[in-house]
Amino acid sequence: MKISNLSMKTRKVKFLSLLLTLALMSGALAACGSGGSGEPVTEDAGGNDANTGTITITDHADKQVELPAEINRIAVCDIFPIPSVLAVFFDSADKIVGMPAPSKTAAENGLLGQLYPEILNAETGYIDGSNINMEELAKLEPDVVFYSASSPEIGDQLTNAGFAAVAISVNKWNYDCIETLNNWIALLSQIFPDSDKAELVKTRSNEMYALVQDRVSGIPEEERANAFFLFQYSDTTLLTSGRQFFGQWWADAIGAKNVATELEKDNSAPVNMEQIYAWNPDLIFMTNFNTYYPDDLYNNTVEGYDWSAVDAVKNQRVYKMPLGMYRSYTPGVDCPVTLLWMAKTAYPEQFEDVDVIEQAKKYYKEVFGIDLTDEQAKSIFEPAQSAGGGFSYQ
Repeated sequence: MKISNLSMKTRKVKFLSLLLTLALMSGALAACGSGGSGEPVTEDAGGNDANTGTITITDHADKQVELPAEINRIAVCDIFPIPSVLAVFFDSADKIVGMPAPSKTAAENGLLGQLYPEILNAETGYIDGSNINMEELAKLEPDVVFYSASSPEIGDQLTNAGFAAVAISVNKWNYDCIETLNNWIALLSQIFPDSDKAELVKTRSNEMYALVQDRVSGIPEEERANAFFLFQYSDTTLLTSGRQFFGQWWADAIGAKNVATELEKDNSAPVNMEQIYAWNPDLIFMTNFNTYYPDDLYNNTVEGYDWSAVDAVKNQRVYKMPLGMYRSYTPGVDCPVTLLWMAKTAYPEQFEDVDVIEQAKKYYKEVFGIDLTDEQAKSIFEPAQSAGGGFSYQ
């Protein structure tokens, strides 16, 4: 009996010891999986959630947004250049199911619609300015919706309606078009790592910016061009860029002076002809946010304006800005090419050896893998008049 009881006690101790060992091993494995915190880790270093198939990113409004790891349907709200950036980023517009009407107008009248005709099938009826029809948007079943970080109320509406909404900023980097482009591509590369182009875009755009700076930095102050940006133009509206808008950055970037720098208004600023006479710019850049061309200034075709006394008009130094994938006054994938064109336009002697058409072809091939013909590259610098339609500024 004693021998039998001892044997049973021994077996019991061994069994309890085995249970304890298994418990310790289980705890050790849990600690390894949680970084020693005791809580299981579900996300990898890139924000991917292995359990739910989602990723978490920080958008340009500094909000954390959870998105599907696989995104196949994209809608864009009030940030007009983004559909073009997405199409070039993917080298495909298949994912773009919705975009604003002004984005579509640019696509229809520029290279974007030629290269990616499928983008012209994207719906536009769910948004009118800043007004979004959530029911119509929901019909598109977007996996993600991009909106402007300058419109937090739209972000709140989208989030409250159940959409995965990502804010993208146009002015977080003080209207610096190159820096903004770099940050746009960095965010998209985080969301779509299989198409990551962040370092490539940053390297190439910064190289082209540095090239321009190297050539214009030595221009004496008294020889710098006095530039005026004709942002919006009609028989009732004349808008330019003051200190806090894209025109100021473009002028600084090419070594010119923005004659309207005294205007402190954020975004576009209204002006009149008396102010323009006083500034007397020797260089005028017309954006593609209006349908007018240099000839309209040379010939005073718009009632109520007389440009004949302005030096830029007298010397026929009025130029329509390029439109490649989108209207180049704003940030976008065309920015580095636009910068070269503007610098050469302002200072042809300093850039006599630069062929902007060849540079455009090289840039799009090296960075995005897009082969442009000579004719396509040339068309960037000869925008269609209708591309400036669809905008109303009162």
